[in-house]
Amino acid sequence: MSRRGADPAVSRREAQEALGAGFFRSRWVEPPDGVEELEPARLAPGFRAAGAACGLKGGGRTDVGLVACDADEVNSALLLTRNAAAAAPVRVCRDECDAGSIRAAVVNSGNANAATGARGYRDAVAMRDGAAEALGIEPRAVAVAETGTIGVPLPLGDVLRGVADAHAALSPAGGADFARSIMTTDRGPKLCTLELDGVTVSAQAKGAGMTEPGFATMLCFVQTDAVVTDPEATLRAAVAPSFERITVDGQMSTNDTVLLQANGGSGRELRPELLDAVLLQLALEIVADGEGAKRVGRAEVTEAATPEEAERVARAIANSPLVQTALAGGDPNWGRIAQAAGMALAGERLPELGAEHIDAAGLGSDEPEAELSLRLGRGESSAHVYFSDLTCEYVRLNAEYTT
Repeated sequence: MSRRGADPAVSRREAQEALGAGFFRSRWVEPPDGVEELEPARLAPGFRAAGAACGLKGGGRTDVGLVACDADEVNSALLLTRNAAAAAPVRVCRDECDAGSIRAAVVNSGNANAATGARGYRDAVAMRDGAAEALGIEPRAVAVAETGTIGVPLPLGDVLRGVADAHAALSPAGGADFARSIMTTDRGPKLCTLELDGVTVSAQAKGAGMTEPGFATMLCFVQTDAVVTDPEATLRAAVAPSFERITVDGQMSTNDTVLLQANGGSGRELRPELLDAVLLQLALEIVADGEGAKRVGRAEVTEAATPEEAERVARAIANSPLVQTALAGGDPNWGRIAQAAGMALAGERLPELGAEHIDAAGLGSDEPEAELSLRLGRGESSAHVYFSDLTCEYVRLNAEYTT
């Protein structure tokens, strides 16, 4: 989950200029052959979306979003944070939503509605029910998501007015407004619409801080007119190499939500490699947009004894503030990588890790995406984690978070 303070007036064009032209702009993403990028504001056929302002973020910025499918039947999957202090909207989705048949999602940014007790739960239910009534559908077919400040009661009346305004503005070309409505400290909206083999996929995401896998670490909404017979398995398979492989600050959010909706209107099956590429690019956009971040790193661990060991060491490297600051400063200090790996394997006997085991050249480069790797020499397993650098701006943003 990321937090407040960004200027949603930043256009998609400006965001692309800052991060590179085109949606698939990371060196680590391989889009399938033949994929076509469409106007990102236009959703997959059969879906509508909108954003509205209710005052949560102030300054007339959009902070309530609504996305809905016009079809009576939808195959969907809803994946939620594993944080034990899960926010009210997450609890409502777990308890009172039909995850396999979600027709709509209502979202606010600016207030996480987390650690707000029984009132928070009631408010999340009311927000969901307000959207369901406006759309004329069953409440259990509406997911609710919220993001922003923790521990502050939701101004429910204002939010419900925002929900009504968003409903009135629903449009097949409302993807950009919806993407802006879910932003907090994001520097720009994160969205795409793509077509491959007669299937369209559109997606919108947000995230810039409080980002560590455990399950996802942000909000993401995906719509498609493809036929998806097992949406939960499909979504989990796409999340594993993307949202489960990123970190900004090692902190697990209370509000993480990912929703996949498929209406089957195209009559064609979804190619998994398309969803994989979409989610990985969005995940990397979140890392690149880490609060105050300027660079993205990829920490790869090879020759580990087990996959679990490889992942544990990769996460220790990626979450090390010493490694993250080295990435920020362009300092190829391989000793920090060795230290983080040793910490992850504390208590075990490990051959001394030296320069011959570590490639830290990426740390010292000036490229926006940097590679670093470590060979443990203990087996044949490997894992990698994507992470952002750590700058003074991250400290400033979070030191002034509520003030």
